Amino acid sequence: MSGEHLRITTPITADLLRGALDLEHTAHGVRPHRLPAWARARGADGQLAMAEAEPSGVRLALRTAATAVELETRRTKRVYRGVPPRPDGVYDLLVDGRRTDQACVTGGNTLTIDMTTGHTETQPGPAGTLRFTDLPDGVKHVEIWLPHNELTELLALRANAPVEPAPDRGRAVWLHHGSSISQGSNAASPSTTWPALAASLGGVELTNLGFGGSALLDPFTARILRDTRADLISLKIGINLVNADLMRLRAFTPAVHGFLDTIREGHPGTPLLVVSPLYCPIHEDTPGPGAFDVPALRAGRLRFQATGDPAERASGKLTLGVIREELTRIVRQRVPEDPNLHYLDGRALYGAADFAELPLPDQLHPDAATHRRIGERFAEHAFAGGGPFADPSATAR
Repeated sequence: MSGEHLRITTPITADLLRGALDLEHTAHGVRPHRLPAWARARGADGQLAMAEAEPSGVRLALRTAATAVELETRRTKRVYRGVPPRPDGVYDLLVDGRRTDQACVTGGNTLTIDMTTGHTETQPGPAGTLRFTDLPDGVKHVEIWLPHNELTELLALRANAPVEPAPDRGRAVWLHHGSSISQGSNAASPSTTWPALAASLGGVELTNLGFGGSALLDPFTARILRDTRADLISLKIGINLVNADLMRLRAFTPAVHGFLDTIREGHPGTPLLVVSPLYCPIHEDTPGPGAFDVPALRAGRLRFQATGDPAERASGKLTLGVIREELTRIVRQRVPEDPNLHYLDGRALYGAADFAELPLPDQLHPDAATHRRIGERFAEHAFAGGGPFADPSATAR
């Protein structure tokens, strides 16, 4: 079958996408979202709006005999003024579960951010097209994973054979919520963020609600987790609460309880794993707020620092150490009435020894090699025999 004549255009509809909770219709196409419209209206926060519209974990899932597939998109790429340019967003092609190709698109909009002032400016740009050719003959399961770090508007899907939604493979759905590390900050590609790697190793379907800077125990996020299909749920809690300096210990404890209570309204017996923060030296014992390291920015390097005072822990300010201790206590308190609730110390995924070997390049986010290590360790802990998510096929609906 020729790969040169992509004459079949397939409308991009919600049933072709996995990992998205909403599909916004734009003037020229559709934009996947990881928060529904009602929640986006309640959020009213620019950081969250940007993070949830970056389609981490969202993929086109197709059943087709096509040997060539073309996707026309318009990206919005972030550029930080005075800092070396970020890598282009990557699209991963998976055929029958195996990654076989990658591509980037050119053009698109540019969002320029001045981190010293907070000023932003958007420059519009043209759409781009990526083409995957030489796919194997015969009917197959094709996934195109969208960039985890670029806003993406999908304009057209073309192929040289009919395309239909991939059938449900009967796998358990893993619903995960966390911070930019869960979204995939500094991962090499969308299918190699640590949650995507762990999902692949565990043989489950991922819905990734990792939001950069925005894992803040928002009540509407708890309601979304409550109402979204899930056979397995995990929550990675802590780092954003510290670097945003959002609340004190007095507010944190009931907020965690309330978050868990809301989720349990919709998933009373679903395995639920609470994960405390990974090791991060700047915030282990020093409260937030976190801030950009301005001298580093002036030298063209992106680095973060903690600006709080360790003595402020006495007045209830949060550090990663404080949060781990309190999450341990909360889970232990709840387990007698909720035996499907579990706890994992994030330092088992990335600890002090890992930092010595694979330091955080900007003092906050892991690199690509570290994403792989975290994903492998999470899968080993959660999906292996005796783990909280062991035998996920048994819980799939």
